[in-house]
Amino acid sequence: MDLGLAGRKAIVTGGSKGLGKAIAAELLTEGASVVICSRHAAELEETAADLAKQAAGGGGTVHAMVCDVTDPDQVISFTRAAVAALGGLDILVNNAGGARPGQFGTLTDDDWHDDIEVKLFSQIRCTRAALPELRRSTAARVININAVYARYPDPAFLASSVNRASCLSLSKALSIELGREGILVNSVNIGLVETPQWENIHQRRAPDLPAEQFFGQLAAAEVPLRRFGRPDEVAGLVTFLASDRASYIAGASIDIAGGMGKFL
Repeated sequence: MDLGLAGRKAIVTGGSKGLGKAIAAELLTEGASVVICSRHAAELEETAADLAKQAAGGGGTVHAMVCDVTDPDQVISFTRAAVAALGGLDILVNNAGGARPGQFGTLTDDDWHDDIEVKLFSQIRCTRAALPELRRSTAARVININAVYARYPDPAFLASSVNRASCLSLSKALSIELGREGILVNSVNIGLVETPQWENIHQRRAPDLPAEQFFGQLAAAEVPLRRFGRPDEVAGLVTFLASDRASYIAGASIDIAGGMGKFL
């Protein structure tokens, strides 16, 4: 299937590993050019080299730039540099974020502040910075990576549950406002997906339990498919939403979670 992404220009935040790297790889395979960002320069350069090898012959190019999406000035500078490197912008994937485990009694004001900065405000700032260039595109897309916890709150991930609900509202409101300009905004909500952040969660919640057992128990309790998802399974959906095949999908909130989430 030709997704019509050859020559398109994309930014993927949080692109140095895990889900962001998989999304960037999928876009490159389809012929798009991609700029990835994260806070860690060495990690970024290594990832960019890996992606460039994967994309060889595909027509797309990859650039890596350092950016802390919780810093408003860095977001503005990064977006300008990314647009200059790409020669425009068609696709923004707001993937930066991370789970912050903790129940209500354990979360401090700083925990809440840090969580909302990296989730809700990163999407606000990156979309705001990208908008002038997206308005020049004939196929503009904003795809926000969120979580099923937004509609299926888990007290063990209380801050994520609350702040991801705000992110869903942001995506829907933006889809209504920007849809009139032909800018399609959608949300992809992940469940339990194999990403480096789960290694950190394992160490925080059950360091004495073997990783395979820890993840297996979680999946068995929460996921009808009884397994964690793979980053490439999410990347395929994101790439579809970025494509011409999804030209009439706007304001959607799509779960990719193996059936996780007891809601309609």
